[in-house]
Order: sequence, then C-alpha cells, then structure tokens
Amino acid sequence: MMNLYEVSQEIATRLIRLFRRDAAGKRPVNGDQEKFNRDPHWREHLLFYEYFNGDNGTGLGASHQTGWTGLVAFLIQLFGSVTAEKMLKEGFRPATVYREE
Repeated sequence: MMNLYEVSQEIATRLIRLFRRDAAGKRPVNGDQEKFNRDPHWREHLLFYEYFNGDNGTGLGASHQTGWTGLVAFLIQLFGSVTAEKMLKEGFRPATVYREE
C-alpha cells in the first residue's frame, strides 16, 4: 500500500513522463508531429496542452496556454529536490527552499 506522498509522486511521474523523450527521441505529448520531435529548432520547445489522449499521451486542445499543465515544471522541481522524510521533518515549503546542504 502506498502512502499519500508516494501516491502524489506516482501521479507527478506519470504527468512528467508525457514530456520526457523516449528511447526513440519522441515525447508522448508531441504525438506524430515530427517537427516537434526531430527538428532541432523546435524539439526543445514544449507545448502545454489542455488535455491528453489517454492511450498515447498526445496533447489535445489548446496549446497556447500553460493552464494546469504548467504545474509539470513545479512537479519536476519539487520531486527532484525533496523526499518524504525531508518534508515530514521540515514541513511543506515552496520547492525552491528544499536544497541539499
């Protein structure tokens, strides 16, 4: 059984995975849009869509607004810098405060 921290970490990992490149160099969020997957001028520009295809992760809907998917950047920062033990010891604070000492 997972605790609440582990559940939140699992959800964050699944969201982040939509934007990470796979072994073939493709990001699920880009689907089959080769310009965003391969072109060196576009492949580092991430679009934050409103919705995602539940089967393959392709971004759907508006791509010109960050909306709730802008949260992914915060999740990368948070789970890259804090552990459950550290959060329990120090309490929840903005992610920028959690630093290795």
